[in-house]
Amino acid sequence: MQSKLPGFGKLDESYRILEYAQDWNNGSPSYGSSDYPKKINGDNTMHTLIRGSLISAVLLSGTVLGASQAVAADSGKITIMVGGITKMIYLPAKLTEQLGYFKEEGLDVELQSQPAGVDAENELLAGAVQAVVGFYDHSIDLQSKGKEVTAITVFGQVPGEVEMVSTKAAASIKSMADVKGKTLGVTGLGSSTNFLTQYLAAKSGISSNQYSVLPVGADNTFIVAIKQGRIDAGMTTEPTVSQLLKTGDASVLVDMRTVEGTVKALGGLYPASSLYVQRPWLNTHKAEATKLARAFVKTLKFINTHSAAEIADKMPKDYYGNNKPMYVQALQNSLPMFSADGKMPPGGPETVLQVLSGFNPNVKGKHIDLAKTYTNEFVSAAK
Repeated sequence: MQSKLPGFGKLDESYRILEYAQDWNNGSPSYGSSDYPKKINGDNTMHTLIRGSLISAVLLSGTVLGASQAVAADSGKITIMVGGITKMIYLPAKLTEQLGYFKEEGLDVELQSQPAGVDAENELLAGAVQAVVGFYDHSIDLQSKGKEVTAITVFGQVPGEVEMVSTKAAASIKSMADVKGKTLGVTGLGSSTNFLTQYLAAKSGISSNQYSVLPVGADNTFIVAIKQGRIDAGMTTEPTVSQLLKTGDASVLVDMRTVEGTVKALGGLYPASSLYVQRPWLNTHKAEATKLARAFVKTLKFINTHSAAEIADKMPKDYYGNNKPMYVQALQNSLPMFSADGKMPPGGPETVLQVLSGFNPNVKGKHIDLAKTYTNEFVSAAK
């Protein structure tokens, strides 16, 4: 792919979107076999991702991008893109807003949501948002591509992800070693669920060209994919896990909601959900970064000192609908993943790098300066 495109000026960040599109059209083996299943209901598919991302890239290019960034800087508003705001792994984002901690810090924060972390990442790189609540591993992956992204608050010590196997396919899939020829669901191509799926399969001796990967998003679209048999297994989070277990449509294959389960699956702590920003923004907005970190640390302390029921009471009703008890139970299952202080756990970055190096050609064999992928500076200053 050419490094420059007519009309795109200096919007180098948007080329990654086009690269994903090209990989999809060419059936890149790095995302599974080229024989991809058809899309589900036209929603949360790679076709939608490509089309929407390309449109966003064009709209945000050149002077339009410059103007939008200038407006954001002048207004003082901080827009945070969440890689699926209803996912329990990203609970601190909405909970911080609900508790009023952003306002306490004098911040004007707008939370937006995309179904997959890679979508949120693209928005950040294009300059459309100032921060992302997503997985820390994107910071390492992006550094291998020459992008400077830094996690400033860590929410989760572990992924909080679960590989679920459809009840229809459970007889033939007893472990990740059995996924050869199967279709596995992820939130999006290039997402952290995609990373982890590839690693778990590779660890079991299954290469990425021996199974298909289908981007199905999260929540209801993931459930539909399981129910309709579009995927044989897939990676998702709470409360989707509890919903599928309750209906009997799927069972747990690999559980990374706890420290014990994560160490078993990945070999160590895998810091996951986090708040990350581009380093150039961080260097010029340290006051805002400190306030953001302080707001989120307050929330993490709240999570670690209150019951699941008390936390659920603070969330909007549409997060649990008519089944609050199930939401509370799902939250109870998720509480062990959350950090108490927002700091990067010792050894965590090394585990993430080891996992990504196991399958990701962008990372494997490259020198990654882990010290630039995160900082404890701002959470340490939070009082």
